Amino acid sequence: MNLFKLLLLLFITVTLSFADGKDLAKSLKLDPSSKAIKQWEKIFESSEKMGKMGIDKLSDADKAELKKYLTSHAADSDHPAAAGI
Repeated sequence: MNLFKLLLLLFITVTLSFADGKDLAKSLKLDPSSKAIKQWEKIFESSEKMGKMGIDKLSDADKAELKKYLTSHAADSDHPAAAGI
């Protein structure tokens, strides 16, 4: 029984730590098209700004995935999240 709990905990931890950027943005209520690429980059350079958005609590891998998603779908990107931009 203990082995089962350990494996289940490991599975949940791995699953949560490898969430994709879109899911992470949605869970933090962040809209990629609300900012330009440079604005998102500045947020990720500041621990204070990341803290205000809840990004600071993510693992380094999740932060990287979130930053990749937000910048690639920012308002001035080639593929903005908002239609018509």
